Amino acid sequence: MDINNIQCLILYNVGQNRLSIGEISNRGYYLGSNVTYNLKKMIENGYLDQESSEHDRRSSYVKLSKKGNNLYTILEQMFEKHMANLQHNNIKAEDLKKFYSTMEQLESFWAFMVARDMRL
Repeated sequence: MDINNIQCLILYNVGQNRLSIGEISNRGYYLGSNVTYNLKKMIENGYLDQESSEHDRRSSYVKLSKKGNNLYTILEQMFEKHMANLQHNNIKAEDLKKFYSTMEQLESFWAFMVARDMRL
């Protein structure tokens, strides 16, 4: 296979959007991965199309190619099956929203603790 799990996550989050490489990097979803490297590989392997910015030649944008759209559709179907299985097991969308909110609160807490400890 010519795409890895982080690249699939990036591809799915690009979705039907046209995003700058900076926007993708700044979202912070891919900590621990080299976003620029992964984007380059995805372009080389035909999952993304890259366009230069009309206004700033230092910036470029990416969007899904036909191959990327095909994989996006497969991922979307997989996530829909997962959601159906979660509902079948009595896990509701509201439960996931609460869980996500709690995770965000924990993330803020740990970020605060790390920042505070670094100042000591």
